[in-house]
Amino acid sequence: MKKVLNINLGGYPFTIDEDAYATLDNYLQTINRHFSYSEGHEEIVGDIETRMAELFQENLSGGSQIVSLKEVQKGIATMGKPEDFGAEPIENTAHSKHQTATKSKSNYKTGKRLYRDVNDEVIGGVASGMTAYFGFQDPLWMRIALVVSVIIGFGFPVIAYIILWVILPKAETAADRLAMRGETVNATNIGRVVEEELDKFGNKVEKWGDEVNAKYASSKKKASKVAKGRAVGYAAPLRKGFIF
Repeated sequence: MKKVLNINLGGYPFTIDEDAYATLDNYLQTINRHFSYSEGHEEIVGDIETRMAELFQENLSGGSQIVSLKEVQKGIATMGKPEDFGAEPIENTAHSKHQTATKSKSNYKTGKRLYRDVNDEVIGGVASGMTAYFGFQDPLWMRIALVVSVIIGFGFPVIAYIILWVILPKAETAADRLAMRGETVNATNIGRVVEEELDKFGNKVEKWGDEVNAKYASSKKKASKVAKGRAVGYAAPLRKGFIF
């Protein structure tokens, strides 16, 4: 009988056998090393662990309560082997002789899901979430459509918007945002989404900083002109009085 361990993965408790744990641990360590130099390292690894936990839950729905090597291999095939996205291969474990070959299925998709996109919200993120779900590029047109529908719909669209705001979940993780757009949910895309969002946030901060600096420089320039004008206005009578 195989030894089992109790673990917490992505916030979910699991009982896992020792062979499965060894493979999972090696996989996650490899992922951790690969993304260790990424700015969003912790978020990427955390999202991958959460998605692996969700896959385990789906695969354990048949009745078994113990995560076996089979479930771990399925999860790795779904998320993508490290070598599929340029990382080092998973290290061999002491239990590798018990492993069975599993073909990579890293093109696994969850299917599109409707979320509220809180990263691009004006009110509640409903319009931007619907934009991603229907495959549009710019949420502006969806927002215009909602405003027009409010004008001609006598308030009913407002009620519908509020209902969607209440019932739709927020796209909180990279996996959620991938599912919202119908993209493949794997380790490669999770890393890409997190890094893209951090770059976008960094650009916004940089732009905001430039605007603040420009306003500060403009204010300083105006203050300098005012001070100079006051100095000139004060000196002129003295010169005039001195001359005459």
